[in-house]
Amino acid sequence: MSEIAHEIASQPSCWSRAVRMVREVAPDLPRTGERVASIGCGTSLFVAQAYAGIREAGGGETDAFAASEFPAGRGYDAVVAVSRSGTTTEVIRALSDVDRARSVAISAVPGSPVLEAAGRRIVVDFADERSVVQTRFATSVLALLRAHLGEDLTDAIAGGERALETETPADVAAFDHFVFLGHGWTIGLANEAALKLREAARAHAESYPAMEYRHGPITMAGPGTLVWILGSPDAVVAEHVRATGATVVTASLDPMAELVWIQRAAIELAEARGLDPAAPRNLTRSVVLS
Repeated sequence: MSEIAHEIASQPSCWSRAVRMVREVAPDLPRTGERVASIGCGTSLFVAQAYAGIREAGGGETDAFAASEFPAGRGYDAVVAVSRSGTTTEVIRALSDVDRARSVAISAVPGSPVLEAAGRRIVVDFADERSVVQTRFATSVLALLRAHLGEDLTDAIAGGERALETETPADVAAFDHFVFLGHGWTIGLANEAALKLREAARAHAESYPAMEYRHGPITMAGPGTLVWILGSPDAVVAEHVRATGATVVTASLDPMAELVWIQRAAIELAEARGLDPAAPRNLTRSVVLS
């Protein structure tokens, strides 16, 4: 089993560990009702988006930003920064503009610069990865944040196991165009799903809020398109997509478990194309700017 395949397969156990650590780290995470910003880059940005979507449903007003676009000076009660390596320059710069007492950083690497730049620190080292392409760190952080917001992840963990034991819902090698659609917090996961196909397999992959897809992008859909719907408030979206000749997959598992299927699909497609999914061209584990 390749390193990245091992990392993907370890996710349900990592999620269980993340749930168990919630009580320990709860004092460091934002309280209900606080106004929160969540920041990150790449995959960590999409974790921030998903967290913001979930927290908005009952935890309090929550915004998500690419770290490079964080609006310094805006009045947030807490800023949650996510960075696997803890060395991402944009995240460190953003935290430098935040009152340390209001910042919390989540990283896989103890003592990393991002952690040192924040007033509160959470280390998820059991989910660190050797692969450039992120999988288990991102989903483990999201599992931690979901559990802290009061979600029961029993079904998500069981779904993750099922996604590892069963074949993916579509033969991705039969397609040359991929679209992922989400609604609410799963928009962040749709963005992450498309990124996985682009990073690992150099695939033409897009992502949109489900209801927005018909406002232009659907013109690109056709027989070579796979549209994977992680969440939609309107089932008619799938009907409209099928009418283009595209193949549609609708989520049957918890969205995080669906992402496990998508990660596996990305690896399968990369290997079918003769690519190394763990080390994509032009990418490094962390972006460190001069």
